[in-house]
Amino acid sequence: MRKNLILVLTTEANLLNAKKLANILLGNKLAACISLRKISSGYWWKGNLEDSNEYQLMIKTTKDKLSSLMDEIKFRHSYDLPEIIFWEVNSSDEYHEWVNSSLID
Repeated sequence: MRKNLILVLTTEANLLNAKKLANILLGNKLAACISLRKISSGYWWKGNLEDSNEYQLMIKTTKDKLSSLMDEIKFRHSYDLPEIIFWEVNSSDEYHEWVNSSLID
């Protein structure tokens, strides 16, 4: 098992925005794979309790792409303050090799 892949979570307001962001990240080779799913979110925003439907992006990348990926999310995102949560994960050797080979320019 290898431990230097990174999972990044962010959300977008709708499917169109989520797909646009995913396509930019994939097209710029900042992510090897991005999964989208519809979620219901509850959160505090500017002193108010909010409840909304969003699309969550689960982004698979590497440590060396993380900083550029985060910059791109901040630049392209439709929210003033996008959720960007990330953590290091283990993977099979084969999946690790696929992610790395997918991100070569």
